[in-house]
Amino acid sequence: MRIHGVTIDDTFAEAFPMKATRILVTAVDLTWARYAAASATGMSTSVIACGCEAGIERELAPEETPDGRPGVAILLFAVSGKELAKQVERRVGQCVMTCPTTAVFAGLAEGEPVPLGRNLRFFGDGWQLSKVIAGVRYWRVPVMDGEFVAQESTPVTKAVGGGNLLLVARDTEAALAGAMAAAAAMCAVPGVILPFPGGVVRSGSKVGSRYAAVIASTNDAYCPSLKGVNPRSALRDEERSVLEIVVDGLREEDVAAAMRAGIAAVVARGGAAGVTRISAGNYGGKLGPFHFHLHALAPEGGAP
Repeated sequence: MRIHGVTIDDTFAEAFPMKATRILVTAVDLTWARYAAASATGMSTSVIACGCEAGIERELAPEETPDGRPGVAILLFAVSGKELAKQVERRVGQCVMTCPTTAVFAGLAEGEPVPLGRNLRFFGDGWQLSKVIAGVRYWRVPVMDGEFVAQESTPVTKAVGGGNLLLVARDTEAALAGAMAAAAAMCAVPGVILPFPGGVVRSGSKVGSRYAAVIASTNDAYCPSLKGVNPRSALRDEERSVLEIVVDGLREEDVAAAMRAGIAAVVARGGAAGVTRISAGNYGGKLGPFHFHLHALAPEGGAP
């Protein structure tokens, strides 16, 4: 399929089940809410080595938050509820509670609860207090600028991780421009995050390695420097740069919507902009049960 000079491969992105939660971080103003959210979602690009995948979903107006202050919604994804609970407690305790004027609340209405303020309250050394409002318990922990307010728990829900697009281009400049356009469009979709820096990853990976201790290794089929020596290369002579966008979502339809938006943003620029082909990473269906077929997500009007 070709649309505006961009080839869309007849393939699918393969995604896998995850657990996720949404946390609302509020502060006296957006500056401090952003600082806390950015810190709490740091080093969280991949569950391969980070423990979780996390990112900022969107900024919140005062009328959207429980305490009537500006805030930021963040999403955290992990391979299990147990690992997610560990990551939530560590990141909120070290990155949100430490940030001036912040408070933290659950951003999902339903799901299996994991501790949010339940254990962090012990930092109060016995001076902490709780209050139940409309059946929900909140903890007030004394800190040096006043008090840190944290909802007792946050619900965890089933989620989808690993949706992806591979943008194949004539050169790195074109690949970057296309990836930035796609990432901007995808970030506007509710319920998703793009966990890598700027939403884009250069070191796309495949499952496994020739080294037994390595669980993931470079996606050599899409490495331009290996075209002449790798029989598995999936690149043509004119294709000299590839960038990947990975997307995690609270629901399967959220991931599909984000991928659809990303594809539309790239093809709208046309093949003359330098992205010649859109593909996706999969392992024949062995990695996960969620398969996002690119042709089904492409804008109408494509030619065979």
